[in-house]
Amino acid sequence: MTEVKYDLDLNSKPCRGVLRYENGAVYALEDGREVFSHSLENVGELVQYTDVGCGSLEISPFADELGSNYDSAENITVCRFSMSAAEDIGEFCKAVNHYIKTGEEPQLSADNADRCPVCGRRYPKGTDVCMFCVDKSYIWRRTFKMLRQFMPTLIVSSVLVTLANLMSAAQPVLQGKLVDSFSSGGLSAKQNVIIIGVAMALTYLLENIFQIFSGRTANSVGLGFSKYLRSVVYDKVQRMSVSSMSRKTAGDLIKRVTRDTNTVQNFFVDKGRYALEQIILFIVVGIFMLRMSPLLTLLAVLPAPLCIIALNSFKRYIHLRYDKQWRYDSRANSILHDIIKGIRVVKTFGSEKREVAKFSSASKALADISVSNERVWAIIFPVIGFFMNSGNFLVLYFGGRMVINGTMTAGELWSFVLLLSYIYKPLDWLANMPRWIAEVTTSLIKIYEVLDEKPQVGDSRNAGKYPITGEVEFDSVGFGYKSYEPVLKDINLKIKPGEMIGLVGHSGAGKSTMINLVMRLYDVDSGTLRIDGRDIRDYDQYYLRENMGVVFQETYLFSGTVYDNIAYAKPDASPEEVFSAAKAANAHGFIMELKDGYNTVVGENGYNLSGGERQRVAIARAILRDPKILILDEATSALDPETESHIQEALGRLVQNRTTIAIAHRLSTLRHADRLVVLENGRIAEVGTHTELLKKRGIYYNLVMAQRQTSKLTSEAQAALDRQ
Repeated sequence: MTEVKYDLDLNSKPCRGVLRYENGAVYALEDGREVFSHSLENVGELVQYTDVGCGSLEISPFADELGSNYDSAENITVCRFSMSAAEDIGEFCKAVNHYIKTGEEPQLSADNADRCPVCGRRYPKGTDVCMFCVDKSYIWRRTFKMLRQFMPTLIVSSVLVTLANLMSAAQPVLQGKLVDSFSSGGLSAKQNVIIIGVAMALTYLLENIFQIFSGRTANSVGLGFSKYLRSVVYDKVQRMSVSSMSRKTAGDLIKRVTRDTNTVQNFFVDKGRYALEQIILFIVVGIFMLRMSPLLTLLAVLPAPLCIIALNSFKRYIHLRYDKQWRYDSRANSILHDIIKGIRVVKTFGSEKREVAKFSSASKALADISVSNERVWAIIFPVIGFFMNSGNFLVLYFGGRMVINGTMTAGELWSFVLLLSYIYKPLDWLANMPRWIAEVTTSLIKIYEVLDEKPQVGDSRNAGKYPITGEVEFDSVGFGYKSYEPVLKDINLKIKPGEMIGLVGHSGAGKSTMINLVMRLYDVDSGTLRIDGRDIRDYDQYYLRENMGVVFQETYLFSGTVYDNIAYAKPDASPEEVFSAAKAANAHGFIMELKDGYNTVVGENGYNLSGGERQRVAIARAILRDPKILILDEATSALDPETESHIQEALGRLVQNRTTIAIAHRLSTLRHADRLVVLENGRIAEVGTHTELLKKRGIYYNLVMAQRQTSKLTSEAQAALDRQ
């Protein structure tokens, strides 16, 4: 049995619905009552339609029975749902369609493993941890496990802090002895004063020496852990799938790699180290105080448990507020990143004021939540601090009575009162800990959210580096970026080694999706994609991409030299290989005309070069890779005819003796392809050579005629302008 939940009835009113497949039929139940059932015999497929904020699931009859008169009005509506259920319905739809096609029983549980059993929320995609319900102690246990390699240095730092605190706690005791010596008078008192003064100076000196070395070792731990954590997070970001990356903004990821790791570093170097110091100080001073007067010690710390309970009751509230502040901060960073990256577009449209207003709005929202958080803490902390220090009044009252009664000397009370300030300082400081812990816990959760994300494009257990000749086969491949919106449906295509294939179709037909699957940026949802007869998942994905070369429509160049950008495809390439690749790409000529030749800095994304020059550098990069499979994604779009001829000449050299899959805006550039594959609505509609498809007078013919008509109108318009 396969079932999922939905939440709207056919009148779009809320309900508790269950969609079920059982024994070759589909059922819909609402509030425990069956409202729909239909056998899957003589059914074409289940179709999911998504509208604005809601959608519907419908049963479609066989299209071939309806012929060309097929109309979606013939469909039978099964249920409706809000977008919160769309993904589950999409998975149900795929599972049942698989049964309709193959006869294999689907398996899909209503209680999906990707939901938190406590709150019912979906886990962040690729993880199995609910960040709302996760035990915060788990976060800290895991962090301390990561700190294990730094533990020896941390222990040394802790020992030094303990020694420094012992020296610090000894000073009030010595001061009490000093007061009693003054009170007693006589020659021995003067000698005692000198001895005690020397002892106080010595303890002060030792305290500072221990503090200096403790600080140095703590900084070493903090910086080392920060470097390690930043490297681990960045490494994981590099290995994330494209689908995972697309769900997060650049500003979000940058914040996790930099600012969140800095927050963790600052906590362990500054606040964490100081917390350890204060805890040790509290213990050491507490021992001194207990030896002097257990009663006064009890009175001093009496309010502390009540204050800790009060702070603990605010813990979840504080965590939620700082999580909200993190999200506002991340949004402001994302807006800033987009504005800086797209500054040319901003200036071109004269949108500086609008972008300033957008960023100011995000910054104001961040400032408002930050001020609100600080205001809350400014109210809580003084109140807690007052009650925390109220034990001081009890000590002075009862301690004074003990001095009057002769059970305690004035010097001992003086020492106790000084020690009291030492013990209240840690208590006051520790009252701030929930706030700092909330900040660092939020950062740790965001970091672990990235680290725990399971790769959505993973290698099979037997993945290896097998020889590649270039054969590519799509076997009944289906895929959708969203489970409820399939992009490719039942794609069957075999590309021979060395063959050039052109992908043709309207925008959104699935051309770029096919090459994304070949590059293994995504995995197929159904069917199999094979390279040289082997499932693409059986290849080590990094090795697979090493055997592929890609020239995109939007060429990306790194902010380095021309030489560095070409050599990016093969870092160990010799200069001769780089120069040879540039010559083959018709790039050597213009490069040598640049001010510094191959050492010319291209600027961010190559803004110092023209579009055609950037494209030729990208082609040189692909030639240097010497790939078995070449992918050209609109490699000559938006270029003038002269530049395009140079690039077409370079591409002609590049495609020789290697499997090539090309997408081109200008269909005329694909006329020499061995075969053209025409896509329509995610399916292969036509396959053949340029001449064969023109003779068919089908979809490809209409596309060519439309382009010729557009070209003719453009030429006539230009001629009319020239005559004026």
